[in-house]
Amino acid sequence: MSAFILAFRNDPTVNATEEEVAAWGAWFQKLGPAVTDMGSRVGATKLLGTSAGVNALSGYALVDAADLTAATALADGCPGLSYGGSVEVGEVIEM
Repeated sequence: MSAFILAFRNDPTVNATEEEVAAWGAWFQKLGPAVTDMGSRVGATKLLGTSAGVNALSGYALVDAADLTAATALADGCPGLSYGGSVEVGEVIEM
């Protein structure tokens, strides 16, 4: 098993509805023990460099998975995807 970060991105001007917040809780419960760190929501951000049109970082979580394909399958159910958000999945490299 390897650790993977799920970096959630969304429009920073949009607030989640109560239903969307509940969907996040249900999704995290569904992931169960794969989640090793629930992470946090992210507030104000500042993007350095040029990435026009990219949603802002809105949160993150850490999961354990066999490989990138398995981690991506976990991320595929992310509720943020249903309302315009995105999830970046990346393997954590231990230093």
